[in-house]
Amino acid sequence: MRARLDDVAKLANVHPATVSRALNVRTQNKVSRETLERVMRAVEELDYRPNTMARSLASARSSTIGVVIGDLAVPLFAHMIRGIDDATSAAGYTALIVNTDNDIERERRHLHTLEERRVDGLIVTTSTLGDTDDPHRFSRVAPVVNLLRSSGDPQVGQVISNDAMGMTQIIDHLLELGHRRIALVAGPPRVSTALARLRGYRNAMMENGLDIDQNLIVTIDHIDTAQGRKAAAHILDNTDATAIVGFNDMVTFGVLQEMRARGCECPRDISIVGYSDVPAAELVAPALTTVAVNHYEMGVEAARMMMDLLDKPDSYVPRSVELPVHLVVRETTGTVAPAGVRSVQ
Repeated sequence: MRARLDDVAKLANVHPATVSRALNVRTQNKVSRETLERVMRAVEELDYRPNTMARSLASARSSTIGVVIGDLAVPLFAHMIRGIDDATSAAGYTALIVNTDNDIERERRHLHTLEERRVDGLIVTTSTLGDTDDPHRFSRVAPVVNLLRSSGDPQVGQVISNDAMGMTQIIDHLLELGHRRIALVAGPPRVSTALARLRGYRNAMMENGLDIDQNLIVTIDHIDTAQGRKAAAHILDNTDATAIVGFNDMVTFGVLQEMRARGCECPRDISIVGYSDVPAAELVAPALTTVAVNHYEMGVEAARMMMDLLDKPDSYVPRSVELPVHLVVRETTGTVAPAGVRSVQ
């Protein structure tokens, strides 16, 4: 027969309430080390498993955090989810992950399911900005923390990366190598990180006394290698750019594909810089110069913010946490090629 909490209390010679405190990571500090060890020995001996359903009914909490992902195929989300899961697990919560494919109807179905599961909070990391169709659809389900995305709502906490810093480091690096005609493959306008990186690019160029040439900025419709390749073709055919900056590494891999197809050599003919530093960035040939973003730590920080929101709702103040980034210089950037050398076919 399955062991009960009372059985653990009897074997450990403590009150059942003490067992409950000992098994809850948020209240373990109220139990002495000797008592905690005694309870844990009893739990192991009886092979006790807490009744999570009963606990949820008693506390009016499900101990579950919904994580809304825009596209699980994007490599960076794996690191974010790992950070969220590690931090929520340590706090006694379970992360319930749903993938929307950035499709609003699929998102609505998932939100309905998460509401039925009575999730305690939502960490939202879809890619789009503004939510003009229904800005409160997440907060109607549960308290919200935004991760990666920026909704512009000061009442919602968010964890983002410092894209202004990242773009400044990229432009400074390319300027040191002699580049002045720097093209940008900009992300879709409704993607919050795309707007932040475009703004960072513009500011960094202007701060260095360079005019913004709109011909050097190509905006893609969605985020994949095919769009990166198409944008690179436009830049190579219509501009004299000596360097190309991609919205993220996936898009930048498409830029490299187009260069190889044309017989261009990188960085001899043109320098290339990505953004995100996914694992494949150092495995491609030549290895990609890119901005490293600590997506794992972003996930951890978002989970911590959610724990603060749930555990201290009266004192919680929404805030924006902007994590630093750094440029990783590899093999795709070099000095400007002499005029007329670029072997574009």
